[in-house]
Amino acid sequence: MNVRRLIPTTAVAGAVALGLTALSACSTSDAADGGNGDKLKVTASFYPMQFLTERIGGEHVAVTSLTKPGVEPHDLELTPRQIGSISESDYVLYLKGIQPAVDDAIKQSGVKNTVDAATLTTLENHGSEVSGHDHGHEGDEHADEHGHEGEEEHGHEEEAHEEHSEGDGHNHGEEGGADPHIWLDPVKYAEVAKGVGKSLEKADPDHAADYKKNTDALVAELGELNTAYETGLKNTSTKTFITTHSAFGYLAERYGLTQQGIAGIDPEAEPSPARIQEIHTIAEKEKATTVFFETLASDKTAKTLAKDTGLKTGVLDPLEGITGKSQGADYIEVMESNLAALQKALGAK
Repeated sequence: MNVRRLIPTTAVAGAVALGLTALSACSTSDAADGGNGDKLKVTASFYPMQFLTERIGGEHVAVTSLTKPGVEPHDLELTPRQIGSISESDYVLYLKGIQPAVDDAIKQSGVKNTVDAATLTTLENHGSEVSGHDHGHEGDEHADEHGHEGEEEHGHEEEAHEEHSEGDGHNHGEEGGADPHIWLDPVKYAEVAKGVGKSLEKADPDHAADYKKNTDALVAELGELNTAYETGLKNTSTKTFITTHSAFGYLAERYGLTQQGIAGIDPEAEPSPARIQEIHTIAEKEKATTVFFETLASDKTAKTLAKDTGLKTGVLDPLEGITGKSQGADYIEVMESNLAALQKALGAK
């Protein structure tokens, strides 16, 4: 139970009013601080949202992530204390469709500055062929602005995936089947960063210039990351990679790659003999060399599949959280490690 919530709201309001009258230059950001010094109290749903608010907010924000390091974000259950802290936030950044418990809590929180990162870029339905989602667009609020950038050059991916219709079935609760893993595409992540920067400027106009400067610096860094991926994956022996967690649909589409997800709702579940045979056939046909697993899940499935198909194993991090096992200290470093892992697996020239 959050102690602050036990204090009658009238007492809090009175205290806040008294505090504000003592300030000679009262601004909206002062009011929003709610006793949190001169920092904006920010709640981020999980690591990719935390990274954005910390980098863009800089010294002006105090960021709390609802998902602790090492916790699988999709399975997050919120404590009463966390639910209370959401409603006491000045600014909340989340990604609708990844964490149903967070979506529900935010809906009921009444926080004015609440931003859904999914509305800051276009979501796509990668279907079973790329990201293991077998749903149509019905009910998808982003379907009418469905982004098709780069589809021409990736048309060949569709053919390569047609024989595989079951995907990995790893449904993360997104509406209408839109793939929520936008942060794994540096271009889309940069679009989200721009939107976050603008929304922080509105939430805390006193520090707007700093938010803009920090946003521009981060967008430039993500631009360099995108260039590194484009250059590093341009000439490879194969374009196909196999993964236990079908989170890399946007990344695959952006750089002309083909993601093959292993069937099964649980990324740690054993694949069926039929799927093992199918992956074996695809690997031979597409010259795939590696089965990737993620840092927050067991490598058991990948090892089983690798043993049965003669493939190698490797780590491709979906960046849902940073832990001591992560191949890097932050988003940029782990994405660089992912690039190196892909270059090795795909036989980059």
